Amino acid sequence: MEILKLFTAGGVVVWPLLLASVCVVTLILERSWFWWQILKHQERVVNTFLVDYDQHPKAAIQKLKEQPSLPMVRIFLAALSLDQATPDEFNLALESAAQAEIPRLKQYSTVFETVVGIAPLLGLLGTILGLIQALSSLQIGDVGTARAAGVTAGIGEALISTAIGLVVAMVTLLFANAFQGQYRRQRAAIADYGGRIEIAYRRHYRQFVNRQGR
Repeated sequence: MEILKLFTAGGVVVWPLLLASVCVVTLILERSWFWWQILKHQERVVNTFLVDYDQHPKAAIQKLKEQPSLPMVRIFLAALSLDQATPDEFNLALESAAQAEIPRLKQYSTVFETVVGIAPLLGLLGTILGLIQALSSLQIGDVGTARAAGVTAGIGEALISTAIGLVVAMVTLLFANAFQGQYRRQRAAIADYGGRIEIAYRRHYRQFVNRQGR
């Protein structure tokens, strides 16, 4: 009941803030699950593949196809699916696949940035509207009267929207920065694993060329 009263006192702009907070919480849960799956599985899957690829390439690739939800796996498979590609073609396919994964890794970042920017402004707007409403009923000579006390209470209620806007923005910024950190680490991992798979592929390609030349 107190929470409902708090939102009612905050004015009309509290409801867009409430909608934004629900949206942000939903996206935070989705992104948290997304990054958790990557952190939990990707390093083990990719390192195992790189070891197996040196010994049994076809079997390693087939096993890799069992984990299509991981970004690094999709990048590898996009390049490895090329039939008898030269090292340059393999490198180009690898880079193209890596670029295609970036939007997925940065998904919803624009939504988070928008909420961080607009939530405090909505809160400030609610406070201004509340102050206008509270002060509009105050007349000269009302100082020290019961009406003045009511205006003071109205001003306190008007500040609620600013507080809510700041809380929404701060929580969103906290998680947005955490996801941005994961994105930067993933970009570094893509560069690292991409270099390692290129080395392994060049080795197998040389062996293939040597067998063809015999």
